[in-house]
Amino acid sequence: MELSIREIGYGDQSINKKMKDYINLFHSIISEIHFWSDLDAKDKKKIISNFFENFGEIDYLVDYFEKYRQNLSKKTLNLYLKSVSNK
Repeated sequence: MELSIREIGYGDQSINKKMKDYINLFHSIISEIHFWSDLDAKDKKKIISNFFENFGEIDYLVDYFEKYRQNLSKKTLNLYLKSVSNK
């Protein structure tokens, strides 16, 4: 993430501030979507719209995140940890 921020053009002094902003945004999104599976499509669209202003494909994102959630729920954690070393 730091490299991406640097590629945008921010200098050393701005990196930590931007990282803090991005982490706070990430935690805000997580807290809003915590009960994603209990929400109806209208509420999901409203939540996504709060974080992606001026984005015309909100319905696409809601559908994408819903499919992603369903995919994750069908697999075990061990499936994702297979590539982790047991050293």
